[in-house]
This record gives sequence, C-alpha cells and structure tokens, in this order.
Amino acid sequence: MSIKHGLLALLDQGPRYGYQLRSEFEARTGSTWPLNVGQVYTTLGRLDRDGLVAPDGEDDDGHVFYRITDKGRIELRAWFEAPVSRTSPPRDELAIKLAMAVTVPGIDVGSVVQGQRAHTLRALQDYTRLKTRAAEDDMAWQLVLESLIFHAEAEVRWLDHCEARLARRAAEREPAVPAADERPAPARKRGARR
Repeated sequence: MSIKHGLLALLDQGPRYGYQLRSEFEARTGSTWPLNVGQVYTTLGRLDRDGLVAPDGEDDDGHVFYRITDKGRIELRAWFEAPVSRTSPPRDELAIKLAMAVTVPGIDVGSVVQGQRAHTLRALQDYTRLKTRAAEDDMAWQLVLESLIFHAEAEVRWLDHCEARLARRAAEREPAVPAADERPAPARKRGARR
C-alpha cells in the first residue's frame, strides 16, 4: 500500500496538515488500513525532502500545512497511470502459515485450513453486510469493500484447493486396501477337503 501516493492524492485537492490527512485517508478507505499520525508526519517529511510537497504555512494552533508541488503532481500522475506491480507481491501471512504447517511434524494442517475458512467466511459476511449499509454515493468505500469481498472469496476458493490437495496427498500415502473380492484366497492346508 502506498501511503506516500495516497497522501499526495489528498494534497492534490488542497493543502492539509497531518491529522487532516490521516482522517481523510481513513475516511476514504473506511479505516480498513488505519494510519498512525506519526507515520503520516514521517511520510510528509520524506515527501518534503524529495521535493514532492512543501510546507504551506500554519494555523493558529501551530498545525503545519503541506501542499503538493509540481514535481509531486508528476509523481502522482505517474502512479495513477502505472499498473500495480505483481512482481514483488506483499507477504501473505496465510500462505506462509500453510507453507510452514505442511513442513512441521505434528501440525494438523486440515484443522488450520478449516479454522481459516470459518474465519474468512465470517469476514466475508461482515464485508457483505457493510456493503449493503454503505451509502451508494460513497464510491471510494464501495470499491474498498468490493476489493475485500473479492479477496475473501478468492481466499475461500484457495483454501478449498489446499484442502483438496491435502486429501489427495493423504490418499497417495495410505496403502491401498484391496476390496474383499480382490483379496487372495487364504492358503489351504495340505490334505484339507474341498
């Protein structure tokens, strides 16, 4: 997630100080990715250092306002025009957890998958409820919710896939027990009558 570019997008609409930026960022994303106000000011410091924003006065309470620079607008437009790269995906804690679980003896990976599926389905229900309550004209929040819904649905499908792979793996490792009619007849003792 690019906090830097999110702040530039907000500053493109006019000067703001750190707490305002934090509040607006969270309002537009439904507080899905909360920001620490210190994180906002640290990012503003880097943006200022790089010439993408500049201080723009302060109010009576001492809040320093920042404005986007021409260089910042160029950076913002480039960000909007470029696709989000998938070459360096963010760390996925669930994928890491399952990768470790299948390699650690004594872990019931099936239980891990089932527990996560139940949790993700509850989250999916929550997101769906939020979407039905969200204001139709709040496009930013609607898009964030739809992204969360689609990610949760994809996660459930992936967990189903993982469970199927685990079942196939278990079936491959278990020795096949022949059906009763395929078992060899017991050996007869010599001299036994027919």
